[in-house]
Amino acid sequence: MDLTLTERESPPFHVVEVAGEIDVYTAPRLREVVVGAIDDGHTRLVIDIENVAFLDSTGLGVLVGALKRVRADNGSLDIICTSERLLRIFAITGLDKVFGLHTSIDELVS
Repeated sequence: MDLTLTERESPPFHVVEVAGEIDVYTAPRLREVVVGAIDDGHTRLVIDIENVAFLDSTGLGVLVGALKRVRADNGSLDIICTSERLLRIFAITGLDKVFGLHTSIDELVS
């Protein structure tokens, strides 16, 4: 499966919507988009993985790297996810304590 990346603004956040599979082959594309957004000055990022079918350790590494970059600029990185399968990956790895995990942009803002 391919990876689709869409960027949009949802003030005060810059949102990267991800669909498909994030694996060793597609993670570099995600990294490129996220790093580009940070380099463009967006330090309040939201990664929406609602339409992600698969996430491996390479993808998790990209998310952790992005979090470190935005935190270095006093920013934030939150994740939109309701998939029990993906949430379990975050829980098993302990990353549920590191990332802000939310069900929607609206929940994040409120």
